[in-house]
Amino acid sequence: MEHEFWHRKWENNQIAFHEAETNPLLLKHVSALGLAAGARVFVPLCGKSRDLHWLLAQGYEVVGAELSRLAVEQLFADLALTPLITHAGTLERFEAERLTVFVGDIFDLDHATLGHVDAVYDRAALVALPEAVRTRYAAHLAAASRHAPQLLITLDYDPALDIGPPFAVNEHAVRRLYGAAFHVTNIETRALAQGLKGVHPVRESAFLLTAR
Repeated sequence: MEHEFWHRKWENNQIAFHEAETNPLLLKHVSALGLAAGARVFVPLCGKSRDLHWLLAQGYEVVGAELSRLAVEQLFADLALTPLITHAGTLERFEAERLTVFVGDIFDLDHATLGHVDAVYDRAALVALPEAVRTRYAAHLAAASRHAPQLLITLDYDPALDIGPPFAVNEHAVRRLYGAAFHVTNIETRALAQGLKGVHPVRESAFLLTAR
């Protein structure tokens, strides 16, 4: 999507994609990543997700990437944290305690800037991107994270509805995008009772990606 599309969403508070609670599949399957105490977890296109609150509460160090500066300001405010703001190339870096968020285009975030991460948690990034961008994103994420294991959460619904974002990303698409570099395991697929946007049948899946 165009950057301006997402900036308008945040400015107009049109953030139905923002979950009010921690994602149940994260709660259930984060253990599959085998993280040690204090591990560093990268959350791409993190917004102000409640998932970050939970990861921090578990004692992990969290690093995020987000296009919207407004979303990041709200995240730190929600956490009652005052960030130190510095520049990292074309990006801004917000830091406080165990949370770091890079603000700007995720494709400008390379491994040297991101630093070592022990795992990636992607709930809102892949499904936010149109199909034409996903191959580039998957390769960039793998390179930036040095093929760290990923817990990937996707949505699958009738693509003929053409109502994304969030976009439908089925298991075949996940394996096509990541299968060359990662072993892909579908940990769980479940129907969402509330449907997509409260109307359309949708399934949510959790995948574990481990480097080949």
